[in-house]
Amino acid sequence: MSLLDNKDDLKELVETLNFKEKVERSKQLIKEAYQRYGDSLVVANSLGKDSVVVWELAKRVNPKIRGFIVTTRFKPAETVKFMNDEVARYPELKVYKNDSAIPDKLYETEPDKCCDILKVEPVKMAIEEMHVKCWVTGLRCTEGRTRTDFKEVEERDKGLIKLNPILIWKEREVWQYLALYQVPVNPFYGEGYRSLGCAPCTHITNDDNERAGRWIGTSKCGGECGIHTRPLKTNSIGEGI
Repeated sequence: MSLLDNKDDLKELVETLNFKEKVERSKQLIKEAYQRYGDSLVVANSLGKDSVVVWELAKRVNPKIRGFIVTTRFKPAETVKFMNDEVARYPELKVYKNDSAIPDKLYETEPDKCCDILKVEPVKMAIEEMHVKCWVTGLRCTEGRTRTDFKEVEERDKGLIKLNPILIWKEREVWQYLALYQVPVNPFYGEGYRSLGCAPCTHITNDDNERAGRWIGTSKCGGECGIHTRPLKTNSIGEGI
């Protein structure tokens, strides 16, 4: 049976598969999805450690695989430089950004709306312009309280498959892979950050929750920007599988 159709117990896989087995499973998921969807499979690269791993895995499966990056006006200079370096290395990475006018400090007063405008809308644009049928993400079910119910293969929008090939990886396994294969990462991690986003909404914390430093002091604290929870296709009602 194809891994794309598996009904495995993900919580069990998190604890029972070793590092090598997880790497091979992730590559196989990407390989099978690419065989099925071809050039309509595209990697969403957030420039965070998990996305960088997924991008590197995808390029090992097939160097022709394309990707997109969503950036915002609030990204730190270090992240922008890292993004530019990545695009220079991989011209098949396309950058999307929404420059629409928004109220001052909208990220403080209405963080969900801010993320919808600056992050969700550009993802919708990327999916439409790149004719995406399967998008690949760096989601992990061990990353935080909001990411425990995802599946390796999902269809939250009808006709749009989301593949989460490293869903069962632990944080230490992500860093293990990055170290073993000497994959460049955002320099912000060297300062103690564990989850990266826009500058005003990203902080260093001592919390066990990896995403606890995101949107501190708002209703979104430790939550999601919306690209994994909002409909991404026009006129889509969304349905899970």
